[in-house]
Amino acid sequence: MKKLLLIAVACLFGSEIIAQESYETLFEKSQGLKTPSYEEVIEYFALLAKDFEHVKMVEMGVTDAGLPLHVVIYDTKGEFDPGIWHDHDRLVVYINNAIHPGEPDGIDASMMLLRDILLGKKSFPDNVVLAITPVYNIGGHLNRGSHSRVNQNGPEEFGFRGNARNYDLNRDFIKADTKNARSFHQIFNWMKPHVFIDTHVSNGADYQHVMTLISTQHDRLGGQLGAYLEKSLNPELYSRMKDRGFPMIPYVNAYGSKPEDGWPQFKDIGRYSSGYAALFKTLSFMPETHMLKSYDQRVASTYALFEVFVDMFERDGEKIVSMSKADREAVKQQSVFELNHKSDRSKFKLMEFHGYESGQKPSEISGHPRLFYDRQKPFSTEIKYYDAYESGLTIEKPKAYIIPQGWHTVIDNLRRNGVQVKALQQDSSMVVTVYQIKDFQTSQRPYEGHFMHSNVTVEKSSESITFRKGDVVVMMDQEANNFIIEVLEPEGEDSFFAWNYFDMILQSKEGYSAYVFEDLAAAFLKENPSLRQELERAKKEDEKLASNGSAQLRWVYDRSPWKEKEHNRYPVYRLEYNGNR
Repeated sequence: MKKLLLIAVACLFGSEIIAQESYETLFEKSQGLKTPSYEEVIEYFALLAKDFEHVKMVEMGVTDAGLPLHVVIYDTKGEFDPGIWHDHDRLVVYINNAIHPGEPDGIDASMMLLRDILLGKKSFPDNVVLAITPVYNIGGHLNRGSHSRVNQNGPEEFGFRGNARNYDLNRDFIKADTKNARSFHQIFNWMKPHVFIDTHVSNGADYQHVMTLISTQHDRLGGQLGAYLEKSLNPELYSRMKDRGFPMIPYVNAYGSKPEDGWPQFKDIGRYSSGYAALFKTLSFMPETHMLKSYDQRVASTYALFEVFVDMFERDGEKIVSMSKADREAVKQQSVFELNHKSDRSKFKLMEFHGYESGQKPSEISGHPRLFYDRQKPFSTEIKYYDAYESGLTIEKPKAYIIPQGWHTVIDNLRRNGVQVKALQQDSSMVVTVYQIKDFQTSQRPYEGHFMHSNVTVEKSSESITFRKGDVVVMMDQEANNFIIEVLEPEGEDSFFAWNYFDMILQSKEGYSAYVFEDLAAAFLKENPSLRQELERAKKEDEKLASNGSAQLRWVYDRSPWKEKEHNRYPVYRLEYNGNR
């Protein structure tokens, strides 16, 4: 009824004036100084869903704040069903806002974008579906103030980076410690977007650009989409943003050096939103406006980038869907996967950078030299942007992984992410590859609730193991193969092992009393003279071992039948192809 009344009044007095007043945002009312509270954001999108039949707002999952996540869907065909979208080859675009609520630019830009589409001010392709999560980090958004980002230039009040449990949600996409991340998994794999845009605000160096951009790393994305992103989409985004008065630069990843010296592309591994999305063959982006620019400029640049994306979707939507389908099908058959990518400094692109001269001056606090940027001395130059990455580890996929059912946290995570797992219907003996964790390093300080492992090395062996009914098999013929490899191969830098899912195996549960085991060990060496010879060689090569009787006893124990097999034995097993694919 309200929509009909608006139309009638608009016919008499002019549609643009009346409609604009009816759906004016707080950002607009405040001349770009304010952003709405969580309640106001949800009320605004609820109003659009109520007044326009092509908008639907749904609740999907809960968050650590005890409130549900929302997804606002704009669908000109009124289908509101991802299965139908994909059956009809419609492009699915998903915008996620306020993962860091102190960075609310995307909230206001999304509100205005959807409104302007609905009012006919902005065209939008019929074959594209737009989905928006208005506020992802609800707990952080409720924690409003004006001081949580001390250097940021507006708005007047904004939220806090940490969520309701003080997690940084843009580090949680693999480990999924939060309800937010677990709900996001379900949303993302229900929707299966072709394009994912996660809005942010940057910090760091000062420069003239209002908008910077993290595009997912094209070498990690791979396939047709990776080539399209590097060769076509990225250049077009930068060109069109320049035409709109917001010349863009890649996210200024120049820590420890001057921006004019160039920088490597930010490597968005799976813990980050865009890196996570790329594991599922999704074009993904993190727009990062510059926090020192005024809030109205930042929101305007985000809105302009949204417009550019919409233009590109109208032109290339069918192509993106086609490439995405091909890549998602190809990954089912892909045999070798790359992990632990490293920047390739032999390759770079020249980018036009607009900066400010930097220098040193005495600190008024300490008197020591401090960095400053002189806005009275702007400059423009070409910088080297190192956007190529090469593999640090290659993994040949197995036919399947087998996971004992007791590791339910691992299995639950896989299922949330759309991975198909099958339970064994009876006890079964199989020859599998077993990983023994040989070495790793552990961080000395906590990082997002974890002491992470890195530089992991493994030793492989082939064993016949009897698995129980109910243990699960993960066949490697799935669209989610990238994700599966990323999280289940323990040497991966963002694997479940790295994130402490398997720390229980790193502590031995049994041991020995040395005075008793001495006699058993001596008898064992007499029965195994080759092992005695190996021990003697080891002592000659290692003075510390030779001078330490307890260490020699441990050496024998570790090679004896009494050594517990579970210690350092990685409880995810590879069923190999045996040469036949």
